[in-house]
Amino acid sequence: MKIFLKIGYYLLLIIIVAVAVILFLPVVPISGNIETKVVLSGSMEPAISVGSVVVLKPTDEYNIDDVVTFGRDTNTSIPTTHRIVDMRIEGENRYFKTKGDANDDPDAREITKESIQGKVLFSIPLLGYLIDFAKKPIGFALIIIIPAAIIILDEVRKIAREVIIMRRKKKMKARSQNVEQE
Repeated sequence: MKIFLKIGYYLLLIIIVAVAVILFLPVVPISGNIETKVVLSGSMEPAISVGSVVVLKPTDEYNIDDVVTFGRDTNTSIPTTHRIVDMRIEGENRYFKTKGDANDDPDAREITKESIQGKVLFSIPLLGYLIDFAKKPIGFALIIIIPAAIIILDEVRKIAREVIIMRRKKKMKARSQNVEQE
């Protein structure tokens, strides 16, 4: 039973660290840094399911068959993640035609490189639900703060236990030295 508690403890720790990295790494102001987005529609199923997290990286070149996320990401506008199915070049400009894998028809409007946030490197199914919940105050408290506090308190308890054991050993050693001197 103790082994299962340890496994659960370390699994919880790994999940907390992973969620924290996914939440905070995109915030680091590094040019060309990765970004994460939560997929809210089923237009890319089965390749990318609803509730997945996609990890994006901006690149200089986008090609046919690349899955990209494009569009504005504001409170009122949600970016889209679709596959590039066609490309046309007009002078210096490249225009991309995109389509969701689950959609019958390509998107109505072409996009430019400037509107692309990045190429999808990989996706993690279902993690988007957790990330989306963790972005809310109650979710952040339940998923990050409370488990982190439990881990910290457990570590403090272990340290206190070790200090008590060391003090007992010191007292026993002092007693044994006193007995030997008498």
